[in-house]
Amino acid sequence: MASVLFTSGAWAQLSPKGAGSDKDKHGCKGSAGYTFSVLKKDCVRLFEEKIQLKEVDSRKSYISNATIILSEDGKEAELFLPESEGSLVLERKASKKAVVYKKGQYTLTKIKNSYTLKLARKTVFKS
Repeated sequence: MASVLFTSGAWAQLSPKGAGSDKDKHGCKGSAGYTFSVLKKDCVRLFEEKIQLKEVDSRKSYISNATIILSEDGKEAELFLPESEGSLVLERKASKKAVVYKKGQYTLTKIKNSYTLKLARKTVFKS
């Protein structure tokens, strides 16, 4: 009887998590493609968002995307980078030539309908 209980317990420890049990602290299901957006205060699928930026100078065998979500008032831009957990919220800065958002070494610039993301003055993503 003891060996049967041990076998059952070992199986329970090795079995994968149940479907939908991969929710993050905000209730977003990663396995369904959802991540939490600070600006929308909701779970979103990044691949469904309108502003997608392509990696500029990739030495990898694939090209990564960065995703931008703008606040309703346009004063903030939420940046989702590949291989990063969570997001970074950039704040809009005064500029006469373009719409510019900044946070640390990141600068997001919008001219007409084109976006450019720079890291320490080097262009890393463009739309």
